[in-house]
Amino acid sequence: MDSIPSPQVEKRRKLGGYEFYREVLGSPKYIVAPMVDQSELAYRRLTRRYGAQLVYTPMINAKMFMDAQHKGYRDVNFDIPSGEEGAHASSSTESDRPLVIQFCANSPTHLLAAAKVVEAHCDAIDINLGCPQEIAKRGHYGAFLMDEWELVFEMINTLHKNLSVPVTAKFRVFPSIEKTVEYAQMLERAGAQILTCHGRMKEQRGVNSGLASLAHIRAVKEAVSVPVFANGNVLFAHDVARVLTETGADGVMSAEGILYNPALFRGLASGSGSSSSASEPTSTSTPTPASLTSEENPTHDGYQNLMHTNPSHADLALEYLEIVRSLKTRTNVGAVKGHLFKLMRPALGKEPQWDLRERLGRIRVNPKKMDEGLDEYVKICEEMKIRMEVSRRPNAHRFRSHTTARPRHKRSSDRPRRAPALASTTILQTVAATWGRWKEGEEEKGGVVEVGDVEAVTPEKRPIESDVGDSEVMKKARIEVDSVPASVAVAA
Repeated sequence: MDSIPSPQVEKRRKLGGYEFYREVLGSPKYIVAPMVDQSELAYRRLTRRYGAQLVYTPMINAKMFMDAQHKGYRDVNFDIPSGEEGAHASSSTESDRPLVIQFCANSPTHLLAAAKVVEAHCDAIDINLGCPQEIAKRGHYGAFLMDEWELVFEMINTLHKNLSVPVTAKFRVFPSIEKTVEYAQMLERAGAQILTCHGRMKEQRGVNSGLASLAHIRAVKEAVSVPVFANGNVLFAHDVARVLTETGADGVMSAEGILYNPALFRGLASGSGSSSSASEPTSTSTPTPASLTSEENPTHDGYQNLMHTNPSHADLALEYLEIVRSLKTRTNVGAVKGHLFKLMRPALGKEPQWDLRERLGRIRVNPKKMDEGLDEYVKICEEMKIRMEVSRRPNAHRFRSHTTARPRHKRSSDRPRRAPALASTTILQTVAATWGRWKEGEEEKGGVVEVGDVEAVTPEKRPIESDVGDSEVMKKARIEVDSVPASVAVAA
């Protein structure tokens, strides 16, 4: 008797290029960038509620992800056991799709092994070819692979041939448009199905970042046949249409803008605050964004428009904390504090709120007692909301923009940033303590360091100067900081 053949499970065809962009991702135009320690699950959920159509995870180090010596690194960076990261919408959880997981690596073997672990929990794997930070230079990844075309080709091609999901790449530009185009075409030949072009060179970072070159991005878009996302120069809602028009890109990716205002994309998709082109329906259990129910004066159109795309930062902070509390997936305590500093930055920098800023900086959260720490954060955010309530309403004279979520304004690199002094310690002591913590590996390097309750832009060997304080020591406190670490997330 002939044996009955085993039933064959039909293998779904892997889509690529525009077919993948349309049918799997849902033709997204509004995209949240991968941000080191800052595009974690809780913040991804917040941005999706306000119009983000595609979100990337923070950059994950592929070698450490697979290294048994780094216990806990895998669950901290992508917690598969909790069942929430990369989950589809259901009656019990909000969707974390569409989702792209980003890795950094310099070994095709390590990269493939890490990608295989998570491929069932995402829609694509992205390779970081754009990180310009010193930590990337030391680790030999990101933008510091830009001159090693054979290695880059091999990494992309290895994933392209061996994964069940597409591979994408995010990269920075060369000074020459011609070389940038040639590089992008090489990435496409290797198998990258979407290219994200950050229109800055690797030397452009921190306060020296300058403007991204939209001309480079347009040239890349015109030279390749796969979708292209434009990254750079997007801080406000009106920047989105301008960048799309000037580059011809298929989507706009924001890092810094979305970090300070998670509602940056709100209302841009068909006049609503949520994606109209998502690849799956939104769960009916998805909460309504908090600020949608905020009081708004219908007689002030300008005020309404501002509050729509730049809502109350205190409301956003409280909503974020509620998401953190609701998750089984653990949120890094440093990420929580970092988000609160950035969300409420417009008011925390004002003298009447310096006490809240200092209280926020002093909170120390035990990861094993997260709820207690969240309670302390909630108290500060609720007090901030009360203080902002009067100011956030329009009046006949002026609207106080420090009540709304908005990005910080970068200072030019030819003069030092003045930072308000702490009430309880000196700038010298605080920076020294921060430097010590970084030396122990607790902080990343970059262009901005939040020192306790002071945010100071600090490029390498850039002086921090403070002339605000009660004592002579605090006046004219000037120090040289060599490669000060950063707590502000840098787009990977």
